[in-house]
Amino acid sequence: MMMKIAITGKGGVGKTTFSAMLSRLYAEEGYSVLAVDADPDANLALALGFPQELISEIVPISDMKNLVAERTGSTPGSFGTMFKMNPKVSDIPEKYCKEYNGVKVLTMGTVDTGGSGCVCPEHVLLKMLTSHLILGNKDVVVMDMEAGIEHLGRGTAKSVDAFIVVVEPGERSLQTYRKVKKLADDIGVDKVYVVGNKIRDKKDETFILKHVEEDKCLGFIHYSSQVVDSDRSNLSPFDGNDQTKEEVLHISKNLKGVL
Repeated sequence: MMMKIAITGKGGVGKTTFSAMLSRLYAEEGYSVLAVDADPDANLALALGFPQELISEIVPISDMKNLVAERTGSTPGSFGTMFKMNPKVSDIPEKYCKEYNGVKVLTMGTVDTGGSGCVCPEHVLLKMLTSHLILGNKDVVVMDMEAGIEHLGRGTAKSVDAFIVVVEPGERSLQTYRKVKKLADDIGVDKVYVVGNKIRDKKDETFILKHVEEDKCLGFIHYSSQVVDSDRSNLSPFDGNDQTKEEVLHISKNLKGVL
């Protein structure tokens, strides 16, 4: 199995928690797993249970100015100069990821574009790296993304095995799902699924299923004080939380069933 899963959703719905638990589950099942933190609010390593001393060693790829310069042929800090549009990226995951609990983590970082339409060396490197992770990497790849798929190229997006939008029972997060679904439809991608999170009762499940086709809903994760407590204690929600773990396992089985 070499699945490539992109997980997105409105901020605060729990997509990083779900990304971490899915990554840990696949690692526990014996797969080689690469978890990619592509969210500007990068905290996937925390949710995976990485110790603080290892997290402090993580440097986002976009912040590695010398690497960006080397691969793109650009000059650090310069603007408006020529640089390579197809830099070498195939060795980056192996060289710069950190591993713990059987999961490798690669933190992408962000690019301050200074305005729409900006193409800079950092942007080009991250885009090429993302394409490589989806198209060429041999691991199971779980990408914790920001709320949308605009930053994926058409070919890259079509090669993702599934987009999973994490939603909570509220109109704002469902609006994000509709946005992602439209963006995906526009480029011919129909592999968009939903996971309902922070579910309290059947009314919450019914609310989500009013807005999401039942065959596109992979399952529900119920509100758990243990998940909240794990965040407060700087621990992974995967550890010591059997109910949520079982729900993620059920979702994983449903996901494999539609791929």
